[in-house]
Amino acid sequence: MNVSLARASRLDHHDLMGKRILARFLDFKRHLRAEISEGDGAYLFSETGVIAMRGTQIAALASLLDGTRDFEGLLRAKPAGMETEQVAALLAQLVEADLVTLRSPADPGIDARTLAYWDACGVDPVAAEQREKSARVEVLALGDSTDAALVDRALRDGGLCVSGGDADVSVVLCDDYLDPRLAEIDRTHRMTGRPWLLAKPVGAQVWLGPVFQPGESACWHCLANRLWGQRHAEACVQAALGHEGPAARPASAVPPLTSAAAHLISLEVTKWLAGYRYPGQHCVWVLDSLDLRGRLHQLQRRPQCPQCGDRDLVAQHAMKPVVLAESKKASCGGGGHRTLTAVQMLEKYRHLVSPVTGIVREVTRDESSPSFVNAYRSGVNVVRSMTGMASLRANLRGENGGKGATALDAEVGALCEAVERFSGSYQGDEFRVFGSLRSFGSHAIHPNDCMLYSEQQYRDRVAWNREHGVMQRVGEPFDEDKVLAWTPVWSLSAQTHRLLPTEMLYYGAPDERGLRSLRADSNGCAAGSSVEDAILQGTLEVIERDAVALWWYNRTPMPGVDLGGFGDPWLEEMTQRYAEIGRELWALDVTSDVGVPVMVAVSRELGKPSENIMLGFGAHLDPRTALRRAVSELNQMLAVLADGDCEFDDPDARRWLRGATVENQPYLLPMGGVPARKPADFRFAHRADIRDDVEALVRKLGERDLETLVLDQTRPDVGLPVVKVIVPGMRTFWARFAPGRLFDVPVRLGRSAEPTAYSELNPFPLFL
Repeated sequence: MNVSLARASRLDHHDLMGKRILARFLDFKRHLRAEISEGDGAYLFSETGVIAMRGTQIAALASLLDGTRDFEGLLRAKPAGMETEQVAALLAQLVEADLVTLRSPADPGIDARTLAYWDACGVDPVAAEQREKSARVEVLALGDSTDAALVDRALRDGGLCVSGGDADVSVVLCDDYLDPRLAEIDRTHRMTGRPWLLAKPVGAQVWLGPVFQPGESACWHCLANRLWGQRHAEACVQAALGHEGPAARPASAVPPLTSAAAHLISLEVTKWLAGYRYPGQHCVWVLDSLDLRGRLHQLQRRPQCPQCGDRDLVAQHAMKPVVLAESKKASCGGGGHRTLTAVQMLEKYRHLVSPVTGIVREVTRDESSPSFVNAYRSGVNVVRSMTGMASLRANLRGENGGKGATALDAEVGALCEAVERFSGSYQGDEFRVFGSLRSFGSHAIHPNDCMLYSEQQYRDRVAWNREHGVMQRVGEPFDEDKVLAWTPVWSLSAQTHRLLPTEMLYYGAPDERGLRSLRADSNGCAAGSSVEDAILQGTLEVIERDAVALWWYNRTPMPGVDLGGFGDPWLEEMTQRYAEIGRELWALDVTSDVGVPVMVAVSRELGKPSENIMLGFGAHLDPRTALRRAVSELNQMLAVLADGDCEFDDPDARRWLRGATVENQPYLLPMGGVPARKPADFRFAHRADIRDDVEALVRKLGERDLETLVLDQTRPDVGLPVVKVIVPGMRTFWARFAPGRLFDVPVRLGRSAEPTAYSELNPFPLFL
């Protein structure tokens, strides 16, 4: 490290006077050893490296910084013949660089190593010693295996006063951070305002921290919320067994480990009382004693925490209008148009990934995918666990996933999808109002305007549900007089609130009236770098699935896409890679009347009776991005075929993969006699602001009498924007056969001479 001493300092002689330097002796900090090179400069050595300071003036000044002179003494010495202002400027720079300490005239009698340690921490050693001597520490132990006596002795050996009652800080020891008795300890400390350090000194993994500061930091309930989220399976088993709280586990420890843990606890308490503060004190530090690896897990306060925050925060937010703000694009690459780059997204939200305090346990590359595929996984897909989903996508990944043309885009995508699922899950603090559809009048939207089941589907639902997968399930007809919970959504089209059943908007929302007719799905759900970005992505997904449904169920031939005509090296590489694994790759343009480019990437296996045809979809205002998205999604699907096992639990997926070929499903092939689409065939107007893109889409949909609704699902404790976009009348790609766009648009676009008869719709429900 080099410290430049040639620049002019912002501190002058009067600044130094204000810092009381005149009354104390100046010296380099005690964890630094100075070595002078006359006429050249000085070097400061520490356990972290060496600092080089160049110049004859600093060499002269450094030789005098030995703890025997105050400021006036340094001025009288006139190092290198410098004037007063020059000496002051150099000293000011050393002070700003945190290299110089101020010693009291009297020797405090503190051990030299202790002085060096506190100097390294940036804490005044004398003040630290005084605080430690006057402070009192209380030790509270829960459980039989916490070795409280060892911790007590370690604190005393460190010179701390251990006592009960009115202590300055408490040390709370437990066998499990989810011990329900910690709730009362947390409540008591919040009432008194006393900080407390939580620790688990037993087990192969020692846990230490955080220091809870009532009114300033997260509370224990914030931590417990995160911990239970990572121990969902344990919670389910405990409930099934009729137990409360965490499951009991055998204690494991050896004397060296428990002794080390006790002294680490003592060290943290000592630093806290000395006044040393660092971000790790708001983290859970986990030491794996088996390999001595330690990791800090950041804990953030939950603003909506019922104990230390505002429990009504989420409900209050739902009642606010969704106001589109300026949202300038920072990235227009393969991942889409975003207000933050992928690197910025990862840096900003990386703390959400942690097996202890995160909402995402980990984000890892999907090793089951081919080596050329950029696909990542990010934990259990809550949609599957809450809905019983058994689709090909769930088989592909019962976990959340991300894909992209680059590994970074895929990693960020996996993180965002996990956050999207988490934020869209029912947590009990959402705004709900009870009533029937009839009672709310025009404020409420009929659920089937969004679900779009036909009367025949309702009539035949028992037989249909027996033969098809869960995502194709047809519920009971909606009862317009039944009282149930409703949640407000904001109409970007009409600038007003509308109402939809809560069960349709949040995964796992309770079916309190036993309707068995409603279920939340992922259509239109999206996370983004801003609310505007998330709305754009959610709207594009709604448009994409609607366009795919129009093509799929009507089985109309569509124009092909010239993969080589886009001038994208990545697309050319994918075509080659597919050929290397014995698969053919092509794409279709299924853009609907909305005019937003929607692509379908298709691949079949060559040389085998079973072609194992796979699909990927993509939509974007930029046709290049739409095509990349379709191929990226197709890449994800390859993992499910990696081992050649097609025994899926989804009956529709089984039938498709076993029997579908391009010969018996000719609509999968590009339309004959029509030139393959190239970028010039699409109208794309680049806009610098995502808000403008969103407003343009809302206008496009409005021209077709389609209303754009948005529910902002962003969680205050997460921060990453998540929304659900709903456009009543737009089709999802699952089997939904009510009258409307599915039958009308293909005729209006000239794809069909007349609406497809119900009996002629594609017998393969789309299973992705």
